[in-house]
Amino acid sequence: MGLGILEDRVMDHVPGTTRYFNDPERPQYAADGVEGLKCDTSGPVPIILVPQPSDDPNDPLNWPLWKRDLITFILSLVAILATCLGPILAANTLTLSIDFVASFTKIAELTGWYLLGVGLGAFIFVPSGRIWGKRHLFVAGTAVLVATAAWSGASRKNYTSMVASRVFQGIATAPFESLVNAAVGDLYCVHQRGIRMAFTNLATFGGAFFTPILVGKITNTLGWWWTFYFVAIFCAVCLPLVFLFCPETAYRRETSLNIDLLGSDNLTLRDLPGNESERGDLGPEDLEKSGGSSNGDMFRTGLNGEGSSLPETRRTTDASATATEKGTIPPKATFSQSLALFNGRKTDESFWKLLLRPLPLFLQPAFAWACLIQGLMIGWTVFIGVILAQFFLSTPLWWGEVNTGYAYTSAFIGAILGFIIAGLLSDWSARKMTKWNGGIYEPEFRIVLVIPQMILGCAGLYGWGITVDGLLFRKYHYVVPLVFFALEVAGMVIGAVASSLYIVDAYRDLTIEGFTCMIIFKNIFSFALTLKAFDWLITQGTKATPLFNIIASIQVGVCVLSIPMYIYGKRVRSFFHRHDLLEIFKVR
Repeated sequence: MGLGILEDRVMDHVPGTTRYFNDPERPQYAADGVEGLKCDTSGPVPIILVPQPSDDPNDPLNWPLWKRDLITFILSLVAILATCLGPILAANTLTLSIDFVASFTKIAELTGWYLLGVGLGAFIFVPSGRIWGKRHLFVAGTAVLVATAAWSGASRKNYTSMVASRVFQGIATAPFESLVNAAVGDLYCVHQRGIRMAFTNLATFGGAFFTPILVGKITNTLGWWWTFYFVAIFCAVCLPLVFLFCPETAYRRETSLNIDLLGSDNLTLRDLPGNESERGDLGPEDLEKSGGSSNGDMFRTGLNGEGSSLPETRRTTDASATATEKGTIPPKATFSQSLALFNGRKTDESFWKLLLRPLPLFLQPAFAWACLIQGLMIGWTVFIGVILAQFFLSTPLWWGEVNTGYAYTSAFIGAILGFIIAGLLSDWSARKMTKWNGGIYEPEFRIVLVIPQMILGCAGLYGWGITVDGLLFRKYHYVVPLVFFALEVAGMVIGAVASSLYIVDAYRDLTIEGFTCMIIFKNIFSFALTLKAFDWLITQGTKATPLFNIIASIQVGVCVLSIPMYIYGKRVRSFFHRHDLLEIFKVR
């Protein structure tokens, strides 16, 4: 039993368990004795490219680094604009309530309808992106964002029209929330992904929490409708950039080029495509379909030595020949050809099977745990966001939109704090525990990140309820509940990192389906909370303390579920490897 994790009684080797912690610092160096692989030679030590680029000039891994970084920057910029539409109404609750002659609950539902749209959109667009690529979704999503943002701005005093526009805004946001990280996985090798993944995630989370800070001032100066008009204008500027400079990133690569997913720790020439006769039979756990690990290093730190475009790579021996080399290398696509919205199927799998594939995973304990750890904290964050105005716009503060918007500075700081803590602890704790475990890495080591999530997040929930009630009697300065709000957001971010890393490391072949499950759960749960947020508060006599004591206690209970998940996680991996839910439900 390694550090409290129960060994499996059936399988000698459980998928996910590795001989060493598979981080960018060890298995990628050519000095480790790996033969026949392309390397990045821009640094002092050659770094093996994972996955291996093909010899096709249209393979995104062979594009110049500046081109890939430009694509990442443009998609991240649109992702900021898309996700900012979620909390864009947070500081304007009172103003919107007057304009639409609607209750606070109805105004909160406008955020809920947006979240529901994101969840439904992700459910449809993820399988579409896997089959036909991501470009058509990014281009169409940006265009719809322009239209729906303008639609919302023009929906003054028409609540029904506003609801419809919010649903379609959520659907248009879905490609950027669910597929941008996958696009980064398409564009970069493992050692280059870390900083880019951090940038795209910070753009998504940070943009969402920074938005209300600006919205309050815009509303006070120009009117709330201009917050939507500005989003429409900026998205309209980005639309030609996405169309002209963001070609298709999905590429149908030989599965054996995904060398991080081969069954052996010792990579050699025989592992490359074109040498199948020298390669042993690989089981389904050893190889993942091309693109399946696109989110695999979302929160890992990359190495130095950025350039790995085709001219900067070499092979460690001259003997390796890929299948592409043995066949005819296709010509490089022209600029006009790169503008096509579709350039062929990326997989032969059925759309309907890919669409339904995430649903059985809700029955698997590991994925259910990940949804709860990540989704509940995100839901509580949305809950606080929609009721915050109730306390800061009324007695004794009587804040307007400007100050209420500035109050979200605490949430933005909390998000940054969460990223810093998760970044410092995630890989450090995994390496340290691997060392204590005799060099054997177990994905369950990622679950220990729930400890700081529980400390910060639950303290934030308990403290928010107590101190925000104290504002009514001037027992606390307004900064105090905002500090607890920051702690809650920090806990949310750490929980998102913990659950994501565990799914990536323990169930790498189900990463995309797992992330889809989490997106669907968190958005539908958050939507449900917006429907009842103010009703629950009124039921408690507008007192937050009893309500948030219950919420925080629920979160503590969910965090405690991490203990059996840690202890029995390896046996769960073994059981569901031997009893594949996707095959049982006939969606694989």
